[in-house]
Amino acid sequence: MAKKRSASLISALIVCILCCTAVCSYAQGFKWNPVKYKGVNYVSLRDVKTFYHFDKLTFGSSLTLENKKVKIRMRSGSQQCYMNGVLFIMSHPIVPYSGKYLISRTDLVKLIDPVMRPSYISSAKPFKTVVVDAGHGGHDSGSTGHFSYEKTYTLTVARLLRDELQRKGYNVVMTRDSDVFISLSNRVRIANKYKNAIFLSIHFNSGQSRANGIETFTVSPVGVPHLGRGVRERDFNLVPGNIMDSASIALATAVHSRTLLYLNNEAGNNFKISDRGIKRARFNVLTGIEIPAILLEGGFLSNRTEAAKVHSPVYQKTLAAAVARAVDVYRNSISRKQ
Repeated sequence: MAKKRSASLISALIVCILCCTAVCSYAQGFKWNPVKYKGVNYVSLRDVKTFYHFDKLTFGSSLTLENKKVKIRMRSGSQQCYMNGVLFIMSHPIVPYSGKYLISRTDLVKLIDPVMRPSYISSAKPFKTVVVDAGHGGHDSGSTGHFSYEKTYTLTVARLLRDELQRKGYNVVMTRDSDVFISLSNRVRIANKYKNAIFLSIHFNSGQSRANGIETFTVSPVGVPHLGRGVRERDFNLVPGNIMDSASIALATAVHSRTLLYLNNEAGNNFKISDRGIKRARFNVLTGIEIPAILLEGGFLSNRTEAAKVHSPVYQKTLAAAVARAVDVYRNSISRKQ
């Protein structure tokens, strides 16, 4: 029952990204009430409720915004945000202030709005080309798994993804199509040769032996550090990838939610893959790319049980099919009229 509910929630999120929330004519003249708190710009959840036509805003152990299509759940003091059951890691925690609960303007503009209204993203352009990046290669083996190296799995999945996308009519560019080393700067250079395109980087994770699940990364917005470390002065510098902040988060939403759906519920497959969330990072391969770009970590090779799943041809094909379908979802979501 829980799995069916999870599938329903993820499917609803995909519907949401295809059918952007309607905004009445008054929205253009809507007056936000910004709050400055500890040097960060915030807005109240009540303003978010009004602007996006949520029917309910409830307080309790969690803070919930809800209408017929979308349910957003957060906690005071936390950076975790669940939208229709899919986990996002926000740039700043929710804070209580003067009887209100506040969400940062960065999270409003760079997360909530692009997911709720993808067709309003001005930087998201129609595309026909997909740059598929198989992580690592050659002397760079990536993570060492229980059954093989990361570089082997990334190339296998990248090739499967290429074939799926080509069947759908996309032009596919591979940053590598054999076991060769390609520097990060060259991967960025290849991606930036194509202006009407998107970039998908395929990786697999490593960590503690019990660590598990998938996670999807986009570049950190200006002023937001690499996940897991403190703010540094250079984090306030605009990088090329920031031009596509909103488009990249919409792309990540499509890829991450569709991957969870396929791996856990679609076509009879249930690999029991955990959701580690959509996150922000300053990976070199993301900061320099001038088209919508994401990095997908498709499972933990350091976890023997999960490594066995990744090693399975069925898992690899399902993952590739999910990402290919997500490309359609993203393209449709940005193509609809505002």
